[in-house]
Amino acid sequence: MKTSNPVLSRLGQAAERERAAGYGPYGPAPQPGYGQPAYGDPYPTAAGYPSAPPAVQPMTLDDVVVKTVLLLGLTGISAVAAWNLIPDALVGPAWIGAALVGLVLGLVISFSRMANPALVLTYAVVEGVFVGMVSKAFENILGYQGIVLQAVVATFGVFFLMAGLYKARVIRATPKFIRGMIAVMAGLFGVMLINFVLALFDVNTGLRDNGPLGYVFSLVCIVVAALSFILNFNEIEEGVRMGLPQRYSWTAAFGILVGLVWLYIEILRLLSFLQGDD
Repeated sequence: MKTSNPVLSRLGQAAERERAAGYGPYGPAPQPGYGQPAYGDPYPTAAGYPSAPPAVQPMTLDDVVVKTVLLLGLTGISAVAAWNLIPDALVGPAWIGAALVGLVLGLVISFSRMANPALVLTYAVVEGVFVGMVSKAFENILGYQGIVLQAVVATFGVFFLMAGLYKARVIRATPKFIRGMIAVMAGLFGVMLINFVLALFDVNTGLRDNGPLGYVFSLVCIVVAALSFILNFNEIEEGVRMGLPQRYSWTAAFGILVGLVWLYIEILRLLSFLQGDD
């Protein structure tokens, strides 16, 4: 079970450990000495008749689709609720607070060795608040009418375009592509994090301004966010092939949600630049 993707390698190793431990869909396999015979069939039923050993339910593409739709639904509901319930005066603090909480949750989920549905669901709700506050700021406070709908349509348009390109094998997740994308995304997130911290201290780098540098940086982020879906699709395809446990479909759905939120924010920002030039 070898793969060039480090995330899949880690998850694959976790799956192998679970299989070795005898974990099935309802927990660990029964062990001798606890009401079970210590000889013969290692997985007897309560009546002592032999039964098949418990098997880890593998993830499927349908699992990922269902969980992705669920996460998007939670994010959308949370965004609408935040938009309507949080007053304009608190948009800024709520925006920053949700961004920080989402960042922490995202890092915990990304580096965790176990898929945690509760954390992923919580992340979706927090990201909904973040998306709702950003959207409200651009649409209502800054006055870019219709920009949210445009950004949503463009975001899902790019997502389905990348899905089509991946399915047609126009863009392939080769080992070189994967390594390059991981390096580029790490660099971009580092730059954005530094820029965010500097902005808290009123230091303006120009990366998010309506100017040449802001245009270029937003376009780069949009392209990289779009290409990140290729990594997601490859992880899902390889995860299904490797027979990863079903609950890891939450991790796959989480990756898609992260990419969609990032792409939406970058498209929203670029559209605001274009409307500002009118």
